[in-house]
Amino acid sequence: MDNKVIFHFRKAGLQTLVQDTGRIGHQAFGVPIGGVMDKSSARIANWLVGNNFDTPALEITLIGPQIEVEGDCQIALTGADISPMIDGAIVPMYKTLSINSGSKLSFGPLKSGCRAYLAIRGKWMVKKWLNSYSAFLLSEKDLTPDSIPKKGNVISIETKNSISAREFPKELRPRFPKTITVSILPGPEFDDFSKRSTDHFLRRGHSVTADSNRMGYRLETQLEGFEPKQEVISSGIVKGTIQITNSGQPIILMSDAQTTGGYPRLGNVITAHLDKLAQLKPGDEVVFTPTILKDAYQALCDQEETLNLVLS
Repeated sequence: MDNKVIFHFRKAGLQTLVQDTGRIGHQAFGVPIGGVMDKSSARIANWLVGNNFDTPALEITLIGPQIEVEGDCQIALTGADISPMIDGAIVPMYKTLSINSGSKLSFGPLKSGCRAYLAIRGKWMVKKWLNSYSAFLLSEKDLTPDSIPKKGNVISIETKNSISAREFPKELRPRFPKTITVSILPGPEFDDFSKRSTDHFLRRGHSVTADSNRMGYRLETQLEGFEPKQEVISSGIVKGTIQITNSGQPIILMSDAQTTGGYPRLGNVITAHLDKLAQLKPGDEVVFTPTILKDAYQALCDQEETLNLVLS
């Protein structure tokens, strides 16, 4: 029998947002796809509580919220380790957790990664905008107030009968080191850059600056030998596109990035590596290595096959 559980936000955390798989089909109107930054972690969290993969989850960035739970429910936490606690006691991640009414969910120090995902079993009673629950942060209008919880707000979920506890295999759980390597495909303007610039960009560490968010990561780098050219005609861009500003600074576009851009596009991070890119925080480093389309496709197939085998 279905019941209702209410999550009361006593503190909201640094940036706690409701996110699902994104807002598809509205890019022509300037609306980004958005959605969870780390799709694999959100997908695993929903599997752990028996939800469909497109069910929303809470995306928790760096500093977690404080939540009081009204009603019994099942939850799961994946992604960044922000020391999750129930009633002050540390609880395991990547497992189905049953919590009782009156419990207090909180978070402690960040141990690894950047974004954690909290899934709650049941149907989320959150208003949609353009057929998505995802928070939309790029407008002065409050288009998705339910998806941007603040102190004193609540989120209600129609819970379902409990499932048997699940656990995601320890050997398959992602690790979030402070330096990662990602593969990139050449962008449309790659050949417009000098060899000196591309050699400087590839196979070396680039620090993520504090001026980074869900729209994009600015890197603490100025390309050697870079000579600014007239901006290209504004063209469509996707998550993972690497643009170079007129000052020679690389920006990796992320989930909430604009749908078109006029800076030259040096490359694109391959889809299979976007999830680990989403777990970088300011001060972490990323190293880029070139690849070819065939290998990028194979990496994505391997990633999907591994997840599907476990989550089927």
